[in-house]
Amino acid sequence: MTMVCKVTGRTDVGLVRPGNEDSLHIDMDNRVFAVCDGMGGAQAGEVASMTASDILNLSFNHFQKELLEDSTLIFDRPMPHSGEILIKAIRLANREIHNQAHSDSALAGMGTTVVAVALESDFMSIAHVGDSRAYLISERDLIPLTVDHSWVQELQDSQGIRLQDAQMSVGRNVITRALGVRKDVEVDYRLVKVKPGDMFLLCSDGLCAYADDDEIFDVVKRGEGDIEKIADLLVKLANDRGGMDNVTVIVMKIERVTESPVQAAEMVTIPSENPQQLESEDQWLARVKQKQEELEVASIENDNHSSTKKSTLIAIFAAFLILVVVIIYLVAGK
Repeated sequence: MTMVCKVTGRTDVGLVRPGNEDSLHIDMDNRVFAVCDGMGGAQAGEVASMTASDILNLSFNHFQKELLEDSTLIFDRPMPHSGEILIKAIRLANREIHNQAHSDSALAGMGTTVVAVALESDFMSIAHVGDSRAYLISERDLIPLTVDHSWVQELQDSQGIRLQDAQMSVGRNVITRALGVRKDVEVDYRLVKVKPGDMFLLCSDGLCAYADDDEIFDVVKRGEGDIEKIADLLVKLANDRGGMDNVTVIVMKIERVTESPVQAAEMVTIPSENPQQLESEDQWLARVKQKQEELEVASIENDNHSSTKKSTLIAIFAAFLILVVVIIYLVAGK
């Protein structure tokens, strides 16, 4: 018996922004899901968030075994294989976004947040950088599974300042950690156990910056357990609050699990990479780029093959119609 889950996602430009810098990542085959909120302007922010999603996709679909076996990328924290790949993929994404931003002036200053999960057996690895969030939806409220990397959160934690006062002091959107800003990155990680019936929410700050947890939970309850309806209602909530930002949500519902001995683990910060690991990541990114090019060529060839096949079928059908017309003409002539 394997884990079974239902997942849906929505991403919406909102009512003010000219474009959508968020990216939605849903990989049902590997049960990997992520929300990325890009920054740096419409083009640059979109590139950053899409880059993070692309590298998650390639890491889990083409390089799992190799990433696990690469001893240079190891970090001193035992975790399930899916969690290890998640961290390594996020580090690679950070490195790639940083490299792009420093090699192309049009992309200078770009970055993205990420909150990503990988489901396996009866547990979920959660990794995040920035202020996109993960929640457990309980019967009575939302339970935060991540802590924002923001000045607002740091003021609350260090000085006990109220949320409203902290937002007035530094602004609600000032984040202290994001992918692409530095050549290396610290990633927060935790491991939670899951069971049938559990529901989870991932979202960008286009939702949680404009509605508090209680308000979000009230909307979730109106969805009556229907994840499609819940996702639609949450996007509507964000837009009803002015739609000032792009908004992205993923709603997950666990239906079946496989029991395992893996134990839950509280949140820890995985330290940033050392110089040797950064060098190894650059080598990995060359492999990733090569794989991307191979997939693009294969896709073009497949499209061309499909187009040729379609054209052949059309030609055969046309010839058949002509033959039918000729036969009808000859029969009518007799």
